Amino acid sequence: MPPTTALIFVNGHLPQPEAARALITPGVLLVAADGGARHLLRLGLHPHLLVGDLDSLSAAEVAQIEAAGAEIIRYPADKDWTDLELALRHAVQRGCTRLRLVGALGGRLDQTLGNISLLTHPAYAALDLGLDDGVEEVRLVGERFTIHGQPGEIVSLLPLDDEVTGVRTQGLRWALNDETLHRAQTRGISNEMLGTVAGVQAARGALLCIHTRGTAHRAAEDTQTIDSE
Repeated sequence: MPPTTALIFVNGHLPQPEAARALITPGVLLVAADGGARHLLRLGLHPHLLVGDLDSLSAAEVAQIEAAGAEIIRYPADKDWTDLELALRHAVQRGCTRLRLVGALGGRLDQTLGNISLLTHPAYAALDLGLDDGVEEVRLVGERFTIHGQPGEIVSLLPLDDEVTGVRTQGLRWALNDETLHRAQTRGISNEMLGTVAGVQAARGALLCIHTRGTAHRAAEDTQTIDSE
């Protein structure tokens, strides 16, 4: 039976590689978008599928990946899409319906914004698609999105449309109850989880949810450091 979940490793910043390793479950399809393969190599793993123009990898790294049995789909450098978008398309063509883009945050701002914008592509509307590096999770809120984490972790809501209406939250410190968030305002930034599960939903408009794991623990450590000085 073909895998339904794909982790697509991107050539961006990966703050905690071991946290990313925790995302890998049995049967998942490991896809590398060009230089994203290096993240897998550092974890002692190889992608099942490598996609891109391969300008970010050495010939030795490509040979190592090929020798491990990976399928390699090479594109010319003059192409209309990023390596990530091409890798995402190939994962979807293979029947994957749950997809996580790993290492797609940080580094070049244009690449980061482009990676996030893929969440709004109509072709992927029916998919379970998100960015997740094990520390930060970025998802597009539909009728309802459930967040799993720890008390005190930060959850931020960013409208991508001019306004997002009917926003409701459950399990967050500052509750929103059928309210409107505007793209040119910052009202949805830095909310906090009250327990281990929280919920967000929006009636109309594209709403981005960013969940930062471990923030409560780090905040406690920062407070202890200040108290000891």
